[in-house]
Amino acid sequence: MTFFRRSLLALVLLSAGAPAAFAADVKAGDLVISQPWSRATPGGAKTGAGYLTIENKGAAPDRLVAASGEVAGRIEVHEMAVTNGVMTMRPLEKGLVIEPGKVVALAPGGYHLMLMELKGPLKQGDKLPVTLEFEKAGKVAVTLDVQAVGAKAPGGEGGSMMKHEHKM
Repeated sequence: MTFFRRSLLALVLLSAGAPAAFAADVKAGDLVISQPWSRATPGGAKTGAGYLTIENKGAAPDRLVAASGEVAGRIEVHEMAVTNGVMTMRPLEKGLVIEPGKVVALAPGGYHLMLMELKGPLKQGDKLPVTLEFEKAGKVAVTLDVQAVGAKAPGGEGGSMMKHEHKM
């Protein structure tokens, strides 16, 4: 085998075990949106969730007020919390505030985009275009990378290294 073929084979084998690559950060005004992802859903599921991280590098707060996308009949910004052993989930009617200088993670077990009335199952490897709407930064297009069923972080593996803050 030639050196070129051995090198190419080694590169293919090394990349096969690597986690999926994510699109570059999306900048909108003072906001930086990173690591947009979702989980695959079983067939027949009517709901799914979207996750991402939003950093506000500005001097004034902004607010995530809405989201939309062809993948679902509607998308809402939700908060999940456990109080006294009881899990509750609710839409954030006034949106999600991103304070200046802060990072807010939409991640499993907390804030998330609730994808309702799914038009089909979410499959690992899919790319889901979603539009986020902010009070100041306006409409921002992002793409959710669909990870495996049960993924806990954008790389499809265990715990997330994202900072999680609850601000309203």
